[in-house]
Amino acid sequence: MKLVFITGGSSGIGQALALAYLQQGWRVALAARRLDALQAWTAETRAQLNLPPDHMGVFAADVQNTDSIIAAAQQCIAHMGLPDVVIANAGISLGVDTAEREDLEVMRQVMDTNVLGMAATFHPFIQGMQARGSGQLVGIASVAGIRGLPGHAAYCASKAATISYCESLRGELRASGVQVITIAPGYVATPLTARNRYPMPFLMKADDFARQAVKTIAQGTSYRVIPWPMGVVAKLLRLLPNALFDRVLKGQPRKLRHSDH
Repeated sequence: MKLVFITGGSSGIGQALALAYLQQGWRVALAARRLDALQAWTAETRAQLNLPPDHMGVFAADVQNTDSIIAAAQQCIAHMGLPDVVIANAGISLGVDTAEREDLEVMRQVMDTNVLGMAATFHPFIQGMQARGSGQLVGIASVAGIRGLPGHAAYCASKAATISYCESLRGELRASGVQVITIAPGYVATPLTARNRYPMPFLMKADDFARQAVKTIAQGTSYRVIPWPMGVVAKLLRLLPNALFDRVLKGQPRKLRHSDH
């Protein structure tokens, strides 16, 4: 029975992905900082779906701490086996103002979580997957990585970095049989987007996103924006000249600073 390892599994997209895979008969390993919340949701889900204990595993991990996520991955391999799919989903979004000294540390936190945390999530599984000749490493990026948005400097920069990182890794691992897949969500209704003060076109439910993401992974598609209309918007945004892009953003509210919530 196939196994998927998912970070950020205590809420939002992570839970939705876990449920989608469980419904397809996969075993699921979940890693998150909030172990109590993760264990409670796992117990509830296991009871609702009438699953045997070995179908779900939970591991405490903070992807911002390299040793923590590596230890969780090693525990997963030891207790559940080498996953077929690894989804680096954990991420944070905090508004920053570069004029404020304290926000430089906030930016470091976002980059450590969203970029280095993704690399640290993939790291423990790569050699095993290479030796096996198969496996899929899935990075959850964002359309926010396409163009920079006011107040979103840390998040946009981190997601642009994850897109480039996954592209680089895909080239490195292609010959080994290990696939690297980049999924860039548009706006998904989760606690992460609930604080946004600006319009969120094509907002979709986490469950709907998860179903499309699982299908994308199964197809082995190297890069996809979900939902597809947001993919069209993303392509247009990439092509817009700076002057026109700046005009579109004029008067739009910026993301709140991390301390203004």
